[in-house]
Amino acid sequence: MKILVAMSGGVDSSVAAARAVDAGHEVVGVHLALSRMPGTLRTGSRGCCTIEDSRDAHRVAGMLDIPFYVWDFSERFKEDIVDDFIAEYAAGRTPNPCMRCNERIKFAALLDRALALGFDAIATGHYAEVLRDDNGLPELHRGEDLAKDQSYVLGVLSGDQLEHCYFPIGATASKAEVRAEAAERGFSVANKPDSYDICFIPDGDTKAWLADKIPMRPGLIKDAEGETLGEHDGAMTYTIGQRKGLGIQKPAADGQPRFVTGLDPASNTVTVGSRSDLAVSHLTGIRTTWAGPAPTDIGSEPATAIDCEVQIRAHSDPVPARAWLGHYISEAPEHEVNPIVDEVEVPAARPAGQLMHIDVDEELSGVAPGQTMVIYRGTRVLGQATIDVTAKDRLGV
Repeated sequence: MKILVAMSGGVDSSVAAARAVDAGHEVVGVHLALSRMPGTLRTGSRGCCTIEDSRDAHRVAGMLDIPFYVWDFSERFKEDIVDDFIAEYAAGRTPNPCMRCNERIKFAALLDRALALGFDAIATGHYAEVLRDDNGLPELHRGEDLAKDQSYVLGVLSGDQLEHCYFPIGATASKAEVRAEAAERGFSVANKPDSYDICFIPDGDTKAWLADKIPMRPGLIKDAEGETLGEHDGAMTYTIGQRKGLGIQKPAADGQPRFVTGLDPASNTVTVGSRSDLAVSHLTGIRTTWAGPAPTDIGSEPATAIDCEVQIRAHSDPVPARAWLGHYISEAPEHEVNPIVDEVEVPAARPAGQLMHIDVDEELSGVAPGQTMVIYRGTRVLGQATIDVTAKDRLGV
């Protein structure tokens, strides 16, 4: 096959490229330039897609004797990822930019260009596997190394996209094995730190970054009874489940810590409560997609729900759940103007698409609208939806 390998400059994509070459494929490497002004150096394991990363990828491509290119996706990245991130926070939601990048850049814009240029598939260094069902259709499964499994952030991929995905290191037993292989091949990135945090906020200070992009306006911090406990300098810089940095002087009556339990951009209010107030047993998701064939046994009411597991964060444990479909929103409402931050155009809260309902067997804590819920059966990713509403009680009981 003719394979285009997305080479980030890290150890995983470097070994993925090497294995694609070893497998006899015709391989071309590409590094995605996602910023017009990338930093020349990363800060330890923070940040990615820098000039340094591009040079690391280029060196590995040279050692593998494969063509290497840098493609500029900076404008698309700003529009689809960075601007979306800002707008979601302005709307009081907590987005996952890595999911959006996979959905709109790596496995959409990049894949579309690759197919147009005659490539059969794109390869990345993700820890996940594409397997085939009895009908030969692709299924997305967890990587062999569960500690590094990245199937969650790939849950947005469709069956058509999975047809053209190749994950050469997905069946590797451990990250240590990947690093050892890179060292044996003489790759200088063998011990390069993994990148984490949000790539376009390399110092990790999301609050300060947002404050520079969204006009901050002070508001009130209240408890569930409406009592004012303090003030904040911008509601959109808080997230559900946050405990630190609340600045509340008055202690709770029971002496227990307080957590952010609600955000209301319309009134610019942050609501706080106890840890127990964060517990939820039901999730409603929007923008439902399926990673391969949709389950044929899922119904549209609790009585016809399917047994599954749901995962709400990249590295959280899946919990047993039951899922069923809600109604289909046929038309997306127009963009709204945030009443507090009128300079920011906010995406409609419920765009067109299928709703999904999830009842969990074990209470979840700190779940925020905007997060992604990915549903599994065993190791297989069934699909995903963006969390829109949570409830303390199950709907299907």
